[in-house]
Amino acid sequence: MCGFLVKLCMVHISLLFPVEAMRKATQLGFGGIYALSAGCWYMCFMCAWMIETFGNNEQREKFCPDLCSMKKFASYCLTEPGSGSDAAFLLTSAKLQGDHYILNGSKAFISGGGDTDVYVVMCRTGEKGPKGISCLVLEKGSPGLSFGWNSQPTRAVIFEDCAVPVTNRLGADGEGFNIAMKGLNGGRINIGEFFIHFPFLCSRSKMTAILDSVI
Repeated sequence: MCGFLVKLCMVHISLLFPVEAMRKATQLGFGGIYALSAGCWYMCFMCAWMIETFGNNEQREKFCPDLCSMKKFASYCLTEPGSGSDAAFLLTSAKLQGDHYILNGSKAFISGGGDTDVYVVMCRTGEKGPKGISCLVLEKGSPGLSFGWNSQPTRAVIFEDCAVPVTNRLGADGEGFNIAMKGLNGGRINIGEFFIHFPFLCSRSKMTAILDSVI
């Protein structure tokens, strides 16, 4: 148990996400489950849940298998430089042109930005406030998609006339804020799970050491 705790702590001390370790976990059947957050919280599972819950069958088939097997990883893009806690007034815009949205704006503090393969983005397609927000899914390499501060694992994500197929919109037009909030609700539970489970592992390890010394 002590060895396991040391490895778990090193994930956070090293500031590196254990990509290969997570992929090996999927080979044992652990891919795409929230229980992994007891050791290492990551947005990929939350994004996969959002696509599975609010996407159509074509979107699920396109994105979920690779995300749940961790062949690909995802980032959740909500926070902006000018709208953090007040997410309902985000400014990143998506204008419909034919069968694509043209996305312009930027997101801040995006975990995995630049390294991940899929980006679940909240953007404004309509009126001010929560009813004008939609949810689009972008893939790495999309023209107009770029990243700032590449030396850091948490980066800005920038959209400059970035074309996104209409078929990559999750849910209905204007449903994005509801999707974003439900995703965050699951994330809050997961973060809480980590801070409950990790101290439990520490106390159990300590108790095992005490009993071994007594025996």
